[in-house]
Amino acid sequence: MQTPKNEQKLHRGLEERHISLMSLGAAIGVGLFLGSASSIKLAGPAILLAYAVSGVIMFFIMRALGEMAVENPVAGSFSRYAHDYLGPLAGYLTGWNYWFLWVVTCIAEITAAGIYMQFWFPDTPRWIWALAALMMMTLINFLAVKAYGELEFWFALIKIVTIVFMIIVGLGMILFGIGNGGVATGISNLWEHGGFFPNGFTGVLMSLQMVMFAYLGIEMLGVTAGEVKNPEKSLTKAVNSVFWRILIFYVGALFVIMSIYPWNEIGEKGSPFVLTFEKIGIHAAAGIINFVVLTAALSSCNSGIFSTSRMLFNLAEQKEAPSSFAKLTKRGIPGVALIVTALAMLVGVYLNYVSEKVFQWVTSVATFGAIWTWAIILLSQLQFRKRLSLEKQKQLKYKMPLYPFSSYIALAFLVGVTGLMAYFPDTRIALIIGPAWLILLVVVYYAKGMHKRHASPSDKRQVS
Repeated sequence: MQTPKNEQKLHRGLEERHISLMSLGAAIGVGLFLGSASSIKLAGPAILLAYAVSGVIMFFIMRALGEMAVENPVAGSFSRYAHDYLGPLAGYLTGWNYWFLWVVTCIAEITAAGIYMQFWFPDTPRWIWALAALMMMTLINFLAVKAYGELEFWFALIKIVTIVFMIIVGLGMILFGIGNGGVATGISNLWEHGGFFPNGFTGVLMSLQMVMFAYLGIEMLGVTAGEVKNPEKSLTKAVNSVFWRILIFYVGALFVIMSIYPWNEIGEKGSPFVLTFEKIGIHAAAGIINFVVLTAALSSCNSGIFSTSRMLFNLAEQKEAPSSFAKLTKRGIPGVALIVTALAMLVGVYLNYVSEKVFQWVTSVATFGAIWTWAIILLSQLQFRKRLSLEKQKQLKYKMPLYPFSSYIALAFLVGVTGLMAYFPDTRIALIIGPAWLILLVVVYYAKGMHKRHASPSDKRQVS
């Protein structure tokens, strides 16, 4: 496949450590620090099982993406693969869906940043800090891609160091009673308050969709493929390492928290992270954790702006978005796409303050969009493999393990989570708004005549 002219100008300035931490930074958001209590209430200690099983599914999805990205490292990643292997309409829907998904997520993150800043400046309006956060993250994304990667590396590192420190301190309490008067807490809290499955298997099923969306952002590794040095080496190592790190951070942190505190008391007395640090005598724990969750919000937003601008760039390359979105600055940054993304977020922040209900509906589209993205990655990988001869399949540099069973198992799991979303009233709206959003995109696709601009896949194969 020939590389588009514009794409050759994208600067490959991201190194392996940048993309590994970027993916971690996007996936480990404020949910782990402050929002984990809600999912624990649903499943109790069995939430560990939900994270572990979902983590294995995400590993398969990431390996499927890695298989294609190593062979064809391009900007836009899974949107481009959907275009090439499932057809132009699939690529168009996936690209715009992912853009919208991250715009909504970033709106939530900068709104959260405004709330966190009120911890130190309670008398200032929240919207001022939200606007400042948006402007700062947009300016950062105009830096050379290597400078952006470096900043995101340190953003993500702050979160990771905090989690690791909390796990170490927690293990000290569990094994040696550090911070607990020398009395080891042990891990009996995992089964003493109603058992390991206090709400039965239904509680685990209800938590699955929340758990899966905790992993949202890990697929960002694929979006960076067009700007990473030595894609084969960097992407291979990053895909393998990021999965294990995220699984350790989520499962490890929650294992420690639920061992120290009874699961049914978590969240009632504040963040478990704050409580754990205060127990060992760190009296400024609340301020420290507030700083960490602030950087967590900014980090996730930073990664989101990066990925959405690259997705718009790819859509413009495919003639499925205005051509101006493909224009690059002298530093190799898709500047127009960046500005459009920032303006969309500005409208979103305004909507968020006008009506929380509107924002809730829009967020449900992002929820639906995450499942769509992961399913498209798996379907694209299946088609990618089918188009290769047996000889070329053997020559693949980075293979999906247990193919094709792993791809089908992961797809079945995503269908199952979608079914659970339809079953439970709180998440059912996502399956109304989500498809409505796709239908709107399809109407625009045909109304604008985009279907006429693309040759059919069979025509493309004949040309090549």
